[in-house]
Formats: sequence, structure tokens, C-alpha cells
Amino acid sequence: MFEIQRLATAAVQSALAGRNLNQILADTWRKNSRLAYAERAAVQDLSFGTLRFYGLLDAVLRRLLLKPVADDQLRVLLIVALYQLQYTKAKSFAIVDHAVSTANSLGKTAAKGLVNAVLRNFLRRRDELLGEAIKEDVARFNYPPWWIAKLKNQYSSQWQQILEVANRLPPMTLRVNRRRCTVAGYLDQLNSHGISASHLEGDAVVLSHPMPVDKLPGFVDGLVSVQDASAQHSAKLLDLQPGMRVLDACSAPGGKTGHLLETADVQVVALDSDAERLTRVEDNLRRLKLDAELKAADATAIDTWWDGQLFDRILIDAPCTGSGVTRRHPDIKWARRPTDIAQFATQQQRLLETLWPSLKVGGKLLYATCSVFREENHEQIDTHLARCKDACLLPLTQLTTIDGQIVPDDFHDGFFYALLAKI
Repeated sequence: MFEIQRLATAAVQSALAGRNLNQILADTWRKNSRLAYAERAAVQDLSFGTLRFYGLLDAVLRRLLLKPVADDQLRVLLIVALYQLQYTKAKSFAIVDHAVSTANSLGKTAAKGLVNAVLRNFLRRRDELLGEAIKEDVARFNYPPWWIAKLKNQYSSQWQQILEVANRLPPMTLRVNRRRCTVAGYLDQLNSHGISASHLEGDAVVLSHPMPVDKLPGFVDGLVSVQDASAQHSAKLLDLQPGMRVLDACSAPGGKTGHLLETADVQVVALDSDAERLTRVEDNLRRLKLDAELKAADATAIDTWWDGQLFDRILIDAPCTGSGVTRRHPDIKWARRPTDIAQFATQQQRLLETLWPSLKVGGKLLYATCSVFREENHEQIDTHLARCKDACLLPLTQLTTIDGQIVPDDFHDGFFYALLAKI
């Protein structure tokens, strides 16, 4: 536990400073290659869990201190240990003892007494402290104040649902590769391996309990991919027909690229501005035994990659705040700033503006984000329709939502879709 606490503290501290948690953990595994699978899983659980409930844990810690802890590393260690005491099954005495040892190993010998006193005080006063803390919205919902205020303003009847869903563990949803297997056939395979699952919708199957992908029957052979149900609508909404030329403008890590190719015999040009991330698209397609034309290029620098041939379909899975997927990426809610929304909105508008001329008349463009903020979604489409008189917004009859906004629930991440036709 000593090493696990130390690594989790470092990961959470880096995430709170603005780094991507998945990248932090990938770097952690590289630097600590001797960690066993169970130890990695424990570090990951502590890192994700601490950030998921950071608002509450921080509010509790403030009530346990006579004055704020100036040392940020020590403060984060205390919050990680509080998460363990509140949300894990580890023995309380072991958590406290190891936190004291971790403080000592980090060179904070003088703080050993403080760590011991704070954590034992929490154990004595747990109910009182938690009851006081949740009177604050940040502690109750585990989101920064500006985020809560924005959702209250934009979702008057749903804001609490959106916030509360993100504090639950996400489901593990699979996409069955219809070229290789049927949903019913794959459910039979899972059942024969003693894995409980059910059909959700379309090609989506949800597992009763998450598990490592290498334990899934047929995963390495491309029978299934891991993909949230909300993200699985792209291929269906684009109404793909054999022989079509399709642009996937922001393709990494390749989940939607694969789904496009699984759905119909189309020619896909898959772009991504990050060459390293594009290798993940290549890996995914290789596993699925599918092919696309991959190009490492900035989609908005169209002269550097486009050959002038018009596309029948364009998918813009636009870079965004990720405000709809904080259940899977709890670091996002603490790393984002209100000013980030405008920066993403500018980038999104450039993508729409730049790529629209490469679409055929009669062709369709699907704009998608994993955001719940209107500035990145409805407002982007309104601006584009006002600017481009040859653009027409099509109804999304395949979705249960009328306006294209999927709000998070137990089985879906927050997502937005808008389908435009060139007339």
C-alpha cells in the first residue's frame, strides 16, 4: 500500500495541475515496470476515485485542519488517504500507518504527526464531517462552482442528473463487429465463458461487470471493440452506402473509424493532427482487419492533405471540453477552466468552416462532440447554418432525443450530434 499511495498521490497531484490522467498513468507504468497487475489496478482506482470525489474530500480535509496545508504534495496525500478510508475496503489502521510512512518517504518527516492526527480524527468524526461538507454544492456534486452554475443555467430540469451520474462508475459497453458476428451470437459466446452481459441497443452490448479486454472472447480477433453506447450512433446517422468516400476528420483513437468500416464498404480517409495518436487508429483497424487511408494532418490546414476529391460523407468528432465523459475521465472537471470553452468553440467552428467546401452537394456532414455545453454544440450549429446558406439541418430520427443532445445516464455518456446536408 505504501508504494500505491505514493504513486497515486503523484498522479492526482499532476492531474490537478492540468495533465491528462490517462497519460500520467501510462508514464507511471513505464517508469515502474515491475508493478504487478493488481498494484496497477490499485493505483488507478485511487487516482480515478480521488478525482471523482475530490470536491467532497477537499471539503472534509478543510474541516479537519486548523490552517491550510501549504505543501501541495502533503495535501494531496491526505486527500488520497481520505478517499481510501471512505470508499475502499482496506483496513483503516493500515491506511493511516502507510500514509504516515508515505509522508516520511516523501521527505515530510515533520508532518508525520499531522497525517496521523488528521486521518484518525476523520475516523472519529466521519458522519459529522461528511454531513457538514455536503452543505456545499462543490462537495455535494464534486464539480467546480462555475461548472455547476453553467449546467443549472443550461439544463434547468436535468442539471442534477448530469452531475450525479458522473459520480457513478461507468459501464463497460462493447460494440459488436457486425462484419464478423451478430449481437445474439456474441452474447452466446460471453455466456459460454460465464460472462454476464445484455444487449443495450444497436450493436451495443453492456457487461454486468467490467473486465480486462484480453479476457473478452474474440477481442484480439476483432469481434468486438470497447465503445460507449452514445458514441456508437455516428455510423448509423451518416447513412453510409457502399462505395462512398468518407472523411473522418479527427479520427484518433479510431473507435468511430472502425465502426464506419464495419457498417458499409466505404473508402475512409482518416485524419488526425497527432501522428502518435494516429498509430492507435492503425492498431485498432489492424485488430478489426479493416483498412483506411490514414493521414497525419491538421484537418483545418486543408491544402496540406486534401486532393480535391469531394466527400459523400464527413464525420467531425470535434475536439471539445469532454464535459459529457467526466464519469470516465474525472480529471477533466478539475483541469478545465471556463475560458477553455471559448477556445474549443473557435477550433470547432474552424473545422466546420474549413471542411464544408469538401462535401459534395447532396452529401451529409455529422458534427459530434462528447460535451454537454451548448457553446460547443447547438451554438456551433446555429452559427454554421447562419454562415452557410447551402447547409440544412436534418432530423435525427434514429435518436430518442429531438435536439441531438444526449445527456448522461446509467448507460450513456453525454454526447451531441447534428447532421447537416449540403443543398
